[in-house]
Amino acid sequence: MQNNTTQPNGDILVQIATMEMPYGKYKGTVIYKLPMFYLEWNKRTGFPKGKMGVILETLYEIKLNGLEDLLKPLIKK
Repeated sequence: MQNNTTQPNGDILVQIATMEMPYGKYKGTVIYKLPMFYLEWNKRTGFPKGKMGVILETLYEIKLNGLEDLLKPLIKK
């Protein structure tokens, strides 16, 4: 059985570029705009379980590796 969370998923990139943070200090902020220090804090303390954790961890890896250009075609102005 394949674990989908380890496979590239274009839907996650679309969600990062369009979805708003549903809770916390950054509630209402589009996910891709979350600051790196917040993502680093999640990395240290543990990303949330489930889909939101996958989304935040994916964004962390994108920002860590300087791959934000992947999101540009998906961002709605």
